[in-house]
Amino acid sequence: MAAEMAATPLTKAKRKWQLFYTEHSFDMPFFVLLIALLIVGLICLFSASYVYAYYWYDNSYYFIGRQAVFALIGLVGMLVMSFVDYHFWHRLAIPVMIIAWILLLVAYFSPSSTGVHRWIDLPIIGQFQPSEVAKFGLVVLFAHLISLNYRNMKRFGKGFLPLMAILGVTCGLVVIEPHLSGTILLAGIGFVMMYVGGTRLGYLLGVAAIAVGAVYYLVVEKNYEMDRIVVWLDPMGTYTDPDLVINGLSGRDLAWQTVQSLFAVGSGGLMGTGLGNSRQKHLFLPEPQNDFIFAIVCEELGFVGAVLIILLFALLVWRGFVIGMRAKDKFGMLLAIGMAAQIGIQVALNVAVVTNLMPNTGISLPFFSFGGSSLVMLLGQMGVMLAVSRQSRMQKDEPPKEEEESA
Repeated sequence: MAAEMAATPLTKAKRKWQLFYTEHSFDMPFFVLLIALLIVGLICLFSASYVYAYYWYDNSYYFIGRQAVFALIGLVGMLVMSFVDYHFWHRLAIPVMIIAWILLLVAYFSPSSTGVHRWIDLPIIGQFQPSEVAKFGLVVLFAHLISLNYRNMKRFGKGFLPLMAILGVTCGLVVIEPHLSGTILLAGIGFVMMYVGGTRLGYLLGVAAIAVGAVYYLVVEKNYEMDRIVVWLDPMGTYTDPDLVINGLSGRDLAWQTVQSLFAVGSGGLMGTGLGNSRQKHLFLPEPQNDFIFAIVCEELGFVGAVLIILLFALLVWRGFVIGMRAKDKFGMLLAIGMAAQIGIQVALNVAVVTNLMPNTGISLPFFSFGGSSLVMLLGQMGVMLAVSRQSRMQKDEPPKEEEESA
C-alpha cells in the first residue's frame, strides 16, 4: 500500500514541489535569507563605495568588482561545505585553533604604518585578517570540547576553567593588535557557547564583571583609548571644541567619522534619500564601504530600510538557532548556535558603533562591508551550518524499518 501511495502522481508532484525539503536538502529558509542578505549587501556596497572608488582609484567599480568575485568564490565554497559531513571538523578542531593563534602572532609582528596589527598582506588576496580564522576556530574548538565533556560543564575545574583559558588566550592575541570590538565579539561567542553547553551562569557573570573592572581601570586610571571615550560621550561637543587636543589630534579630527556617521543616519529620516543618493559618501564619511557602511544604508534607505535589513539579520540568526536545536548531536548543535551567535553579535556591535551607542572600535557588517577574505570565510561557515541542517533532515526523514519492509 505504501509503495502504491509513493507512486501516485499527486505524491510525485508534492515531492517535486518540495524539492529542497527532501532527505538530500539543506534548510531552505536559512539559505534564502542568506542569499537575500548577500544580494542586498552587494547592492548597498556598490552604492556606498562608487564615489570613494572613483576618487581614489579612478574606477567606480573597484570595490564592488572585487567583492563580487569573492562572493562567487564564497558561494561555491559554501555549497561544497554544505555537502561535507560536519563531524569532519571534530578531528580538525585543535589544528584550526592553533593555526589561528599562529596567524594572529604573525599579524602582530608584521610591520604596520598605522600602529594597528590586524592584517597580513598576501599575494593576490591582499590583506587578510586572522581574527576571521580565530572566530571559526573558536566555534569549532568549543563545540568539539563541550560535546566531549558536556557532563562536566557545570564543574569549575574540569568544565569552565579549560574553556576560559582557551578563550583568554584567543582574546589576548586579538586585544594586543589592538582590536577591541574583535575581542568583545570573540568573548561573546565563547560565553554564548559555554552557557548553551551547560556552564553555570554565575561563572560567566563573574568573568564579565572582572572584564568590566579591567576596562574601567585601563580607561579611567591609565587613560587607555581615552580619545575614543571622549568622542563617544559627546561627539558634537568634541567636534566643535576648538581648544581640545588629545594625542596631537584636534577634537574635530577625533570626532569626524562618528559625527559624519550620525549626520548620515539622521539625514535618512523615515524613508531615506533614495538608493544612490547619499551625500555623506561624497568624501565626508571616510571609507564608507567598510565599517560604517550601515550609516550610508540608513541615509539612503531610511529608518524603514534599516529596520528591514536588521530584521533580515534577526531572522537569519533565529533560523541558525533553529538549525542548532534540530541538530542530531551536541557537536552539530553547538556549531550552528556558535556561528549564528557570531553573526548576531557582530551585527549588534556594528550598528552600535555606527549609531554611537558604543565607542568606535572598528568592526565590519557581515555580508555588507568590503572585505574579500572575510566574506569567503563567512560564507564557508554558512556552508557548515547548511551541512548541519542537511544531516539533521536526513536523519529526520529516514523512514522506520516497518515502513521500509512494508514498502
